[in-house]
Amino acid sequence: MRRGLVHLLAWLLATGAAVTLSWWGVHTVMAGTAYDPPRALPVKAADAPTREPRPLATPTERTPPPQRTPSSAPPTTARPTPAPTRTPSPSPAATGRVRSYDTDGGRAVFDLGKTSASLVSATPGAGWSMQVWKTESWIRVEFSSGADRVSVFCTWHDGPPRVEIGTY
Repeated sequence: MRRGLVHLLAWLLATGAAVTLSWWGVHTVMAGTAYDPPRALPVKAADAPTREPRPLATPTERTPPPQRTPSSAPPTTARPTPAPTRTPSPSPAATGRVRSYDTDGGRAVFDLGKTSASLVSATPGAGWSMQVWKTESWIRVEFSSGADRVSVFCTWHDGPPRVEIGTY
């Protein structure tokens, strides 16, 4: 009986030492690689949409998906063209104004000039992924989660830049 208890105690000590050593090694490696993701540029209160902002996710809550930026138009699908749910657009006299557009799928930030626009940042919400398409006359940011899709579409081919948001 005593010999069995000695073996059990030796096994418990060896297992505890192995688990502690493994945890310490993994913790040391992971502590050196953890970082805070970059944040989007702050937007003035006058330029912000009327929706309340959602809290930002921490690095452990989501992993950003890989981004694709093909130079051609997005692939065609059998889905109908989405009807815009809201269309905030700057005045024609606006030049170089940074505007943020909050959607259910995430946030897209554009720098809207007189005759063109550029994408400043696009951040998907928790549980959403994102794709970006760019051409010389439009930029499309699509957030997707399962079958849900939200597109933020900025065009300037026939006038000053305007942004449309569609859900489908």
